[in-house]
Amino acid sequence: MQITYKTTKNFTPVQLRKLFAAVGWSSGDYPERLVKAMRGYGKVITAWYRDELIGLVAAMDDGEMTAYVHYLLVMPEYQRQGIGRKLMEMIKDEYKSYLKIVLIAYSDGLNFYRSLGFEAPENSHPMYLTEMY
Repeated sequence: MQITYKTTKNFTPVQLRKLFAAVGWSSGDYPERLVKAMRGYGKVITAWYRDELIGLVAAMDDGEMTAYVHYLLVMPEYQRQGIGRKLMEMIKDEYKSYLKIVLIAYSDGLNFYRSLGFEAPENSHPMYLTEMY
């Protein structure tokens, strides 16, 4: 299977809805907003199988010191094939001169991110405020 990786911020609402819904993220309920949001990220790297969007990593940054990885998604049927790892390695390479790359990892993703060199500081607590729910 030939996976193609691209740097793009151009998506259709259908492509983003399908990807986000496949991983159970409620953001997929807002595909038009996702299209606009993707354009605002500093870096977006995607994975494609033929013409299907199967993975995506998106990050924002302050231009010098810190980058924040907000999204890493891979369609469930393509998971455990190294696609998420490749996307994260590519985003890490994009920000290799920065002092920090930060992300929020949910419990089921901790080992994956640790295998990529990320670590959770003691006594840290990810927090967010949302009106989407």
